[in-house]
Amino acid sequence: MTDGVIAQFSIAAVVLVALGGATFTLGWMMRRKRAWSRNVLAHICRVGGLTLIVLTLRQTVYLALSLYPRLHVSQETINIIAALAIALLWLRELLQLINRLTSAQISKGSDPTSARAVARALKVAAACLIVLLFGEHFGIGLSGLLAFGGIGGIAIGMASKEVLSNIFSGIMLFFDRPFRIGDWVSSPDRNIEGTVVEIGWRLTKIITFDHRPLYVPNAVFSAISVENPGQMTNRRIKTTISLRYEDAQRVQPVVNDIRAMLQGNDKIDHDHTLLVYFDEFAGSSLNILVYCFTKTTDWAEWLAAHQEVYLAIIDIVHGHGADFAFQSQTLYIAKD
Repeated sequence: MTDGVIAQFSIAAVVLVALGGATFTLGWMMRRKRAWSRNVLAHICRVGGLTLIVLTLRQTVYLALSLYPRLHVSQETINIIAALAIALLWLRELLQLINRLTSAQISKGSDPTSARAVARALKVAAACLIVLLFGEHFGIGLSGLLAFGGIGGIAIGMASKEVLSNIFSGIMLFFDRPFRIGDWVSSPDRNIEGTVVEIGWRLTKIITFDHRPLYVPNAVFSAISVENPGQMTNRRIKTTISLRYEDAQRVQPVVNDIRAMLQGNDKIDHDHTLLVYFDEFAGSSLNILVYCFTKTTDWAEWLAAHQEVYLAIIDIVHGHGADFAFQSQTLYIAKD
C-alpha cells in the first residue's frame, strides 16, 4: 500500500469523523431544543451531513476495491446501495420534519383534523418525490412509473376495492367535516357512540364512554347518519312536573314561580326557547312541562345547572303547600 493510498484513507477517516461528530452534535441539539427540531435549515444541514457521510463511504469502498480486486463487488451495486441509503435518509428526515411541524401547529391551536390530513398529504408527496428523484438509480424511469401506475392501478383497484373505498371516504370526511378529533359522535343507525381520537386513511378510531377503542371503517360513515353532540351550542333541560289533583288551585302560582326562577337564572340561555306550561291531565296527576336550554355544553356544568333547577322547583312546589303526585287509584264503592 503506497503512501498516496494511505493518505487517501486518512483523509476519508478524518472527513468521516468530522462529519459524524457534526451530525451527531446537530442531532443532539435538535433533540434538546424544540425550535431546532422544527427548523427546516437544521434538517437540511443534518441530512446534508449524513449524505456526505454516505458518499465518503462510497468513495472509500471504491478505493478498497481498487486495492483488492478479488472482492467481487461491482461499482453498480455500490452505487445502488448508496442511492438507497441516501433516499431512505432523505425520506426519514422529511417525515420527521413533517411530524414535528404538525405537532407544533396542533400545540398552537390549529385544528388537529386539518393538520393531520395535510401532514398525510405531505408525506405521500414526499414519498413520491423521493421515488422520482432516485428511481433512475434503480432502473425505474418515469415512463415505467406511468405504465405501472396505469396497469398496476387497475389491478390494485380490483383487488382492494374496500380499502380504496375507505381511503376516499376518509378524504370526504376531511372535506365535509361531519366531525373532528375530540368531538363526541353517535349514530342512531349503528351502535356507535364515543369521542373521536383519530381519523386515519382507512379507519376512524373512537373511544367509547367505557374507554374501549372502537375502529370504524371510513366507508361506514358514507352510509349512515351521524349525530355530533360535540358541536352543539347548548344543552337542553326538559322535564314534566306532576302535581296532585288536590293541588289544582296551586298549579298557576307554581307555573308562574318556576318560569320566573328560570328567567332569573344566569345559567339558563334566555335567547333560546323557555317554556313552562300546565299541559296535561294525566291519570293520577296534573302535569307541568318545563323546557329550557343551558348556556354551557360541558356535561358536568350542565348537570350542576340541571340539579340547581330541580332543587329550586322542589322548593317552589313545597313553598306553595303542594306536593308531587305518584301513581295512585281511587276506588269508589257503590251502596246497595
